Amino acid sequence: MMRALQKFLLFHALTCLGRNALGSEIIDGQIVQRYQMLYMASVQNRDGHVCGGSLISDNFVLTAAHCADYGLTTVVFGTHDLRNTGTVRNIVQSCKHPYYRYYLEGSDIMLLKLSQSVPDSETIRQIQLPPPNMNPQPNQLCHVAGWGVTETGSDVNDLRLVGVSVVDQNVCRQQWYNIHLPANIICAGGYKTLRGFCNGDSGGPLVCNGVAAGVVSFGNHGCRDPRFPNVYTDVSKFLPWINQIVSQNGC
Repeated sequence: MMRALQKFLLFHALTCLGRNALGSEIIDGQIVQRYQMLYMASVQNRDGHVCGGSLISDNFVLTAAHCADYGLTTVVFGTHDLRNTGTVRNIVQSCKHPYYRYYLEGSDIMLLKLSQSVPDSETIRQIQLPPPNMNPQPNQLCHVAGWGVTETGSDVNDLRLVGVSVVDQNVCRQQWYNIHLPANIICAGGYKTLRGFCNGDSGGPLVCNGVAAGVVSFGNHGCRDPRFPNVYTDVSKFLPWINQIVSQNGC
């Protein structure tokens, strides 16, 4: 019975995870300036943008494991406007965390290996990974960004950014009373506010103190219910796995 309930909730949570079931919709956000967040990546399939991601090395992008369900083919860097081509790389390997099954069970994290390295430039930079067990503190201000439809329902092509406050873990678990939240998560935004991600921002980074502290995993259906915090995978808890994949150049 509990498993059935989780799957039911999973379906409804996924319906808010973006354009064509994934993607990003930033609520109350602002357009990102061209010289900011140069590590942002648009993860795409043959139909276009489906997930966000962040460049963590010259040939690996960090994103969410559930994005792999949508036939990913390429990653675009170096542009905040998806009407521009940017720098395009094919995806040659999708390395989901070995414990991932579906995101309500946790470990919703994945590395994408690129067909060619992506050098630093005026429009592309890598983002630093967090220190071990970073543990962002309640009320700490972080940021999340992504592409997609806005709260008005219209399509946008410009990268948008919003500030979100970290929510205490105990409060987050109390608010998500109808499911058992997985371990190794960060909650930020969406609680007592309409500021946060919607239609997923799946795979995009939660940036705290300039590092990729989290990966967008899921939020509430409709993204307009201030009872439910947004939920991210805690990157600091997966550093040994990330470092192993990057150092051996694949999975």
